[in-house]
Amino acid sequence: MSDSPSPLKDIVPIGQKAAYGTGTLVLNLLPASLNIFAFFLVTAYGIDPFLAGLLTGLPRLFDALTDPIMGFLTDNTKSRWGRRRPYIVIGAILSGVLFALLWQMNPDASEQYNFVYFLLFSLAFTIGNTMFATPFVGLGYEISSDYKERTHLMAVSQFMGQIAWMIVPWFWVIIANPNLFETQADGVQDMAIVVGGICIILGVIPGLLCKGISDEKIENRKEISFSTMLINLKSIINGIVTTFKNAAFARLCGATFLVFNGFQLVSSFAYFIIVFYMFEGDFGSAGNWPAWFATMSAVMTAFFVIPIVSWMADKFGKRNAFIISTCLSIVGYSLKWIGFSPDNVWLMFMPIPLMSFGIGGLFTLMLSMTADVCDLDELNNGMPRREGTFAAIYWLMVKIGNAIALILGGLVLNLVGFDASLSTQTLETMTQLRLADVIIPAVTAAMAIWVMWAYDLDENKAREIKAKLVKRRGEI
Repeated sequence: MSDSPSPLKDIVPIGQKAAYGTGTLVLNLLPASLNIFAFFLVTAYGIDPFLAGLLTGLPRLFDALTDPIMGFLTDNTKSRWGRRRPYIVIGAILSGVLFALLWQMNPDASEQYNFVYFLLFSLAFTIGNTMFATPFVGLGYEISSDYKERTHLMAVSQFMGQIAWMIVPWFWVIIANPNLFETQADGVQDMAIVVGGICIILGVIPGLLCKGISDEKIENRKEISFSTMLINLKSIINGIVTTFKNAAFARLCGATFLVFNGFQLVSSFAYFIIVFYMFEGDFGSAGNWPAWFATMSAVMTAFFVIPIVSWMADKFGKRNAFIISTCLSIVGYSLKWIGFSPDNVWLMFMPIPLMSFGIGGLFTLMLSMTADVCDLDELNNGMPRREGTFAAIYWLMVKIGNAIALILGGLVLNLVGFDASLSTQTLETMTQLRLADVIIPAVTAAMAIWVMWAYDLDENKAREIKAKLVKRRGEI
């Protein structure tokens, strides 16, 4: 790879990187909190587990409609504030307000009332969150046009995003603490207001401070009006098809699907293994160890993994950095077999440094590489640039895969014979669960390496594409 520094004009000031990072913190905080709070639908509000599953799953299906539409809208919007920033500010405010309202259910109300209340506000929250998330991710793709600086931006962004994963595991402890809240419902309601407020304050920052491509330089945008709805719907569908025809982007989506959702599929297994294998079903003895495991994973990702991944990307290229990181994560997953030991609880932290390269390297590199792909798309298909559409499709694949992972995670628990009603599990069940915890993410990570092996959009090619674009339409 080239050791030449990025041109000074392409360097993103650290303040703007940090401003973008606040948005990534919100991007992580909202879904992470949603996953934690969803547990209390059953315990605090008395909703049937099956209905609770529907309440968390149906909005994800709604996402499949809203994400591509929002991507198209933000790519083709004309305003004095740019294509992305107005949506980011409005979306952040709506996301925070609707998230807080979402959890203000009455625990004494009927199950039917709470089901309808939560479903309607979930759909409204999905719209608000899509209005924030899709333009925000699209903005990140266009903040810098430099191959290396894009990785540096995403490294700072993902570093700040990890703060959410350091905090959220402790929501379990806070909400269920009788010394803080009289009931779990009270805890959920109050914490939802706190999370919503934080998301509003931090979410508007990138919309106010971050700069993207000059709005005057974007050509061939579609007219957005009620009279052009049917024509635009066809354009959205054609845009999705064109996006998936981009072989480099398809590889990024496939690798992300495999790494992230292999990790997500077994993410809850650590909790069960710690409680039922290491502490033999004694929740009191297990205490805060599961929360510490999750928090230390985020700390290690932020302070150790992301800086190394960013350095590797500069030194060896983004594709090679991804392959190295993913190989290290496979070693980390394998070490969990030794680390989760009832004889020494501290060994559970041993796999974390290597295991964290999986997720820590994934989004730092994939988001940077998607920005490169957006240049390739403009070269092949012309204006308007479609960062919003690429952001929508990429995160839609993540969301769909996450939903599948949640379903398959429950299936694996059933297949190994795990019975949550029992205080102790059989040795055979725990052995099979521990094997699944190691094998599943290791196999999906290996498959992701295979998918990315032929990825060829390296630094030299990216710089050639940029030079051709600048020659065609000038700097933007």
